[in-house]
Amino acid sequence: MNRHSVKVSLFSAIIMGLGQIINKQYIKAILFFLIQITGIIYFVTIFPKHFMGLVTLGDVAQTVVNGEIIFIDNSIYLMVYGLVALIIAGIIISLYIFNIRDAFNNGKLIERGFETLDFWKELKLASSRQFPIFLLILPALGILFFTIFPLIFGILFAFTNYDFDHLPPGHLIDWTGFASFKELILLDDYSYTFYNVSLWTVIWAIVATITTYFGGMLVAILIQQRGIKFKKFWRTIYVLPYAIPQFISLLVWKNLMNEDFGPINEYLMTLGLNTVPWFNDPTWAKFSIILVNMWIGIPVSMILITGILTTIPKDLYEAADVDGANDYQKFRLITLPMILFSTAPILIMQFAGNINNFNVIYLLTDGGPIGEGYHPTAGSTDLLVTWLFKLSGLGNSGMPPQYNLASAIGIIIFVVIATISIISFRRTKSFKESDMIQ
Repeated sequence: MNRHSVKVSLFSAIIMGLGQIINKQYIKAILFFLIQITGIIYFVTIFPKHFMGLVTLGDVAQTVVNGEIIFIDNSIYLMVYGLVALIIAGIIISLYIFNIRDAFNNGKLIERGFETLDFWKELKLASSRQFPIFLLILPALGILFFTIFPLIFGILFAFTNYDFDHLPPGHLIDWTGFASFKELILLDDYSYTFYNVSLWTVIWAIVATITTYFGGMLVAILIQQRGIKFKKFWRTIYVLPYAIPQFISLLVWKNLMNEDFGPINEYLMTLGLNTVPWFNDPTWAKFSIILVNMWIGIPVSMILITGILTTIPKDLYEAADVDGANDYQKFRLITLPMILFSTAPILIMQFAGNINNFNVIYLLTDGGPIGEGYHPTAGSTDLLVTWLFKLSGLGNSGMPPQYNLASAIGIIIFVVIATISIISFRRTKSFKESDMIQ
């Protein structure tokens, strides 16, 4: 390694832009120097205050002086300011590292006998070579501040005591570490509910995914058979539930299955049969939810699998006929593997989506009926995501909000879905073959 590139990178590490001056890139040097001055001012004046606010979350809440309410510290604002301060600090540090790398790279050019480009030529060259990156800068900043920032902000709540008894600005909130997770898992008030809701969430996700996927596969294969006439008509009929807005379908089904005045129970009474507590009994409620979800989900799988069936080469079936294979063998050895290969990633996504299938549960049962031994904020058909919704004070539980517990559940859902999705994706053949193509 030659000395010039190391020398200029060391100078830029001491004073931003100094290495660029040695490399005779003066405009760039001025810009980097101004960034360093701005960074020093920021780290000396603004950053310490906001960072300490994030660490302490405030020292004095609102107080009353001479009958007048005075707002001192607001933990939520301090958390926001602290996160923004960390993001800005990260950007400044990234520019500092970029300044060192830039000086080093241009120093290497000089060592090889090339001349460095002036600022405008280098900017033009970079804009042509890195055009996609320039286009992505603005969306990336948008994602940073409007997606990642709120996500981190919500995650931090899980490590505080942010609940109804600690609502800013009247009260400050404090960092409590993993107390929220311990409360969910170990505390009697919540642990029984947490384990049962988690178990039902897993069962629901598996059953809902399997029933809609294989139900859609069955319908698609039956319609695709040679002896079936009016194929377009049957496909249109089965697609109608998907064409109707989901919330309308769910509300219609909720009224149809109403135990007191629903048409289904009225027909059963007319036939002299007992009425069914579709949504008023925990077991029946779970069965009813799965049944209605099949009505909504099967058309999606049917459309997807119908498209795949049309791409399977007919030569494979003709060869199977020559070998004397029956219909079941052709399905098991040709149709099913081809469908699973093409739809494995989508099947994983459907499973992950069913874990967070908020609409079906909320619009049909609102998590009810009440489960024996459950915390008042949860019902026997609640998923983790609907229980999270209620804990945040947005549901109809009538209980005070527990933002920290809601955030803790959100983190658990994210970890579970991310783990299952990553492992499943990497084990699918379609994923492995895409790696081989690359």
